[in-house]
Amino acid sequence: QVQPVESGGGLAQAGGSLRLSCGASGRPFGSYAVGWFRQASGKEREFVAAITWRGNTDYEDSAKGRFTISRDTAKNTVYLQMNSLKPEDTAVYYCGVSRSTYHARPPNRPDAFVSWGQGTQVTVSS
Repeated sequence: QVQPVESGGGLAQAGGSLRLSCGASGRPFGSYAVGWFRQASGKEREFVAAITWRGNTDYEDSAKGRFTISRDTAKNTVYLQMNSLKPEDTAVYYCGVSRSTYHARPPNRPDAFVSWGQGTQVTVSS
């Protein structure tokens, strides 16, 4: 099973940018979809963005136009570029690997993902 490992979180000011990285340990991402979810304190984990093995993407509405998910196959890494950050983006961000392979469209439910990283904290100050 592919085990994702997140990095790149930190503190940013509102309007700033951060780039999160999700690397794969054990096996390459290959034909699996990779998704980014976040969980704010006291809230449920929610979908942010996902990308299929072919590079098809999907975003949660508040992420559209601000966040970009991309996949570097050679580096076996998925990135989440976050621009125009808002305080409400503050959360622990998790990278997940899909349960199945060769998705035509990116899955966006947590139960479609089976492997999760340890999470990386993103804090946006106003």
